[in-house]
Amino acid sequence: MSTSRSARRPIAAICCLLCSTLPAVSSSASAQPSSRPPAVPSKVRPQERVMKISIKFDGQTIIADLKDNPSSRDLVAQLPLTLNFEDYHATEKIAYPPRKLATQDAPDGFDPSEGTVAYYAPWGNLALFYKDFGYSKSLVNLGNIVSGLDALRKAASFNATVERVID
Repeated sequence: MSTSRSARRPIAAICCLLCSTLPAVSSSASAQPSSRPPAVPSKVRPQERVMKISIKFDGQTIIADLKDNPSSRDLVAQLPLTLNFEDYHATEKIAYPPRKLATQDAPDGFDPSEGTVAYYAPWGNLALFYKDFGYSKSLVNLGNIVSGLDALRKAASFNATVERVID
């Protein structure tokens, strides 16, 4: 069976495309396994590190995992702190760190839920949500409370020591 010249061009193009995308392998490389770990594609981010903080007041402890973002890192850099938390709209407890947190690369806003730790940039306050709330412009997600949410719900205003927890 004879193949016309025009029918061979697509096949040749496909073969060239496949060969150009395959990595070159030398005969010595295939004889011994590589000691290097496989490369991670650039679109896959390494696992983000989690920073843990404690908020201690009146014999109670709240533990929160913070996200690895500029705002959370800036908060952790200020620790330890003693802050006065006050109830705000029967939804969250708020307190003011000594200086505003960095907010570069932060989204325009955030929709917090029960247990969210956040930063409200216009006022410069931390917010510990013990009830669900709607989207708020300029609210930055710092992380989530992993234990002690009941203590937060029951407390009114309180002075607390906020510290980084080292695992």
